[in-house]
Amino acid sequence: MTSQPVYILPKLQQLPGSLPLDGAVRLELQEGIPLLRASTTVQRRITALVRKQQEKTLTPEETDELDRYEEMDDYLSFLNRIVRNQFQAQQV
Repeated sequence: MTSQPVYILPKLQQLPGSLPLDGAVRLELQEGIPLLRASTTVQRRITALVRKQQEKTLTPEETDELDRYEEMDDYLSFLNRIVRNQFQAQQV
């Protein structure tokens, strides 16, 4: 019997202020595995902040917002890895 790995979930300190409360995350099927992705609205906001950062300096509030989006992206990636790993473990 193989034991399942224990995953320690990171704790988010706060969400971006511009994050819509509805429709911020969407489910996407990839090879039959449901994965969490940022919505098109959220992706557009991140793209706008990154473009502005490349062209000029972001305000402290915008820098904080972009940092929160990065944390959220890391969190979603972490959850997706857990789901993928679980599906792969079931295939063995």
